[in-house]
Amino acid sequence: MAWDFETDETYQKELDWVEGFVREELEPIDLVVRHPQDLQDPVRQELIPPLQEEVRRRGLWATHLGPELGGRGDGQVKLALLNEILGRARCGPIVFGCQAPDTGNSEILAHYGTPEQKDRFLAPLLAGEAVSCFSMTEPQGGADPKVFTTTAVRDGDEWVIDGEKWFSSNARFASFFIVMAVTDPDADPYRRMSMFLVPADAPGIEILRNIGLGGQDAADGTHAHMRYRQVRVPATNMLGPRGDAFVVAQTRLGGGRIHHAMRAVALVRRALDMMCERALSRHTQGSLLGDKQLVQQMIADSWIDLESFRLLVLRTAWKIDRYKDYKRVRADISAVKAAMPRVLHDVSARALQVHGSLGLANDMPFMWLIAESFHMGLADGPTEVHKVTLARQELALHEPAPGAFPTGYLPPKEQAARERFAEVLERHGR
Repeated sequence: MAWDFETDETYQKELDWVEGFVREELEPIDLVVRHPQDLQDPVRQELIPPLQEEVRRRGLWATHLGPELGGRGDGQVKLALLNEILGRARCGPIVFGCQAPDTGNSEILAHYGTPEQKDRFLAPLLAGEAVSCFSMTEPQGGADPKVFTTTAVRDGDEWVIDGEKWFSSNARFASFFIVMAVTDPDADPYRRMSMFLVPADAPGIEILRNIGLGGQDAADGTHAHMRYRQVRVPATNMLGPRGDAFVVAQTRLGGGRIHHAMRAVALVRRALDMMCERALSRHTQGSLLGDKQLVQQMIADSWIDLESFRLLVLRTAWKIDRYKDYKRVRADISAVKAAMPRVLHDVSARALQVHGSLGLANDMPFMWLIAESFHMGLADGPTEVHKVTLARQELALHEPAPGAFPTGYLPPKEQAARERFAEVLERHGR
């Protein structure tokens, strides 16, 4: 029986280096680089590429990818242990080559891309020389692809894409977009759509507006409301088979969801650390905040939330490594996705409360963390959908009671027990 909660010594040394690297090099950069994905920002270009080279030299670049793609094929457990450190810094994932949405986009390009598509789109993405965008959700349909209206119509050797997309991440910085569009409107609902690779310089692409999140100024927003107006791409730019957009999307979303959760562990730990520091630093009503029982309760509840969530993430990562099948781990991933926003929200809100009015100010990150918790509750599928998925998966493992009463109904069980142990009971007068 193998059951271990320790990290092997060699990898732990690498994680220790990453911990110091993130704190000393990456967290300061977060304060001066507005958007780590903006390859046109001269400050970003001077500060981040040298750090990426240092990560490459240490063999820690895109470790989730196989050697054929420039990584080293580390499994999800190792990636979880790495990401729970990288998540402390906004630029952490991009410095280590494992940032969203590029990781998911590279995964489906590696899986479904033709050699030409890999040369043109995947290679620069893996090298950190390009940024990509996953353009799927729509204003009227949200995350439900069955009601999407963006279309792609075949015209000779080209596809013509027309429609609107909503919340397209990093659209303003992207070199190319992966777009889901209806190609076969009369087909089965799950076979109506296909995926397309669309270069950012294709005529007809319009960012209607960039959307700021959680009080963020729209000028700083990186999620776009987009319009594709008669955008033409070669027929060879279809990604994966025609009608397989659902399958292609799930290939990237399964991993993306667990990776978000890995980085969320870092955010929750950061909030808890700040809460504890404040509790040990601030005096009020004659004693430290940390001496107040309600503050102690906040800290204890937050520790329990963090450690329970972290173990769920790690066990899910272990299952992915073990079974190599996202479908088999679908319930676990849904559980992680459903727990993630609640844990981040609750711990961040407690930390804010312990900081008092300072916690409300932009001088501290708590309002952003709370807004981010709601973002996590919507990105990659709403929390409610994942709870439904989890419940259905669990119900499928059970059977209805065979009779009018539940199988846990005690009177018949008691009667059977008394009959089984009748002699013992009789000897003792019971």
